[in-house]
Amino acid sequence: MVDLEPHLTTLPDALRHLLRGYWQDFSRAAEGGSLSLAVLEPHLPVLVRVWASSDFVARTCIQDPVGFVNLLAGERLQNPAASGPVLADLGDTADPETLSRAVRRHRRREMMVIAWRDLAGIASLEETLRTLSDLADRLVQIALEHQYRWLCERFGIPRDRQGRAQQLLVLGMGKLGGQELNFSSDIDLIFAFAESGETDGKRSLSNEEFFRRLGQRLIGTLNEVTEEGFVFRVDMRLRPFGEAGPLAIPVGAMLDYYQHHGREWERYAMVKARVIAGPEVEGEALLSALQPFVYRRYLDYGAIEALRTLKEMIAREVTRRGFQRHIKLGAGGIRELEFIVQVFQLIYGGREPTLRQRSFLVTLRALVAARRL
Repeated sequence: MVDLEPHLTTLPDALRHLLRGYWQDFSRAAEGGSLSLAVLEPHLPVLVRVWASSDFVARTCIQDPVGFVNLLAGERLQNPAASGPVLADLGDTADPETLSRAVRRHRRREMMVIAWRDLAGIASLEETLRTLSDLADRLVQIALEHQYRWLCERFGIPRDRQGRAQQLLVLGMGKLGGQELNFSSDIDLIFAFAESGETDGKRSLSNEEFFRRLGQRLIGTLNEVTEEGFVFRVDMRLRPFGEAGPLAIPVGAMLDYYQHHGREWERYAMVKARVIAGPEVEGEALLSALQPFVYRRYLDYGAIEALRTLKEMIAREVTRRGFQRHIKLGAGGIRELEFIVQVFQLIYGGREPTLRQRSFLVTLRALVAARRL
């Protein structure tokens, strides 16, 4: 019989009680799957450490004990280069419910692997942030591919006035754009498409309406809470004109918006913009065209004053909400660190290309190398 008790001695009483409950639940689930607990014996010290740190990991293991043991028997929990389970091809007959269920199960399994490696002390911080971001990219791409196909089957392929097929361009912003997503992060997205036009089906839609519907379906696939949970919470407020603006906008209109209406906080947000799905060449061309808006060649003292005002607004909001000691929002917290780094980027990035980075950690090192910090 596998005895967990010797591995619980260093834990506080409350955690020992919690781990005993997890172990009982896991043992019952393993019996139902005709699984011998003996295979876990060599892994118990790490299992206790990880389960004591994460209710999510413990309950995911309990939910699928056979899958967990298979992971332990393979290389994925030890070797980040080991290939993981590929999301099964859903085929032409797949429906939205099948897609929803598949991406949620895939997300849960992969998040458990990432969390295990992090909490076991195997993965570096950089690896954890990068693999979480890669997972989000992959799930957005899969959801978009299927929703686009289903909408085209109904309304035809969206085309521009020259007859060229159009696709939705998805920009990842914030921590996703910087490939530094954490376990609790929302994903900030912006949707665009190349040009106006219409679909070529019998029930024709304008490209604007087609991509609006596609964007809504993509958000629903990721954001909706079902019995399988959700994939990622999606935030679209960084798009042009915010919540009052269209969900998806032509590239030309987007460039016009930033040229004539773009504000300093939008320069700040665009530092991290990255193409995560859709036509990559068109997306990179858009981001390249936005570089003069984000990184100005000469010091703009009006912009510096606007950033100072933005910082004061943030500080007042922290005080109003009583968050002075909040680890994320308070002084010296994550939000303030990100603000400091991105302000340096906006002020000096126009003349110092090494500061034009999306990653907070990479930019921090570049600022040190440039003797800015």
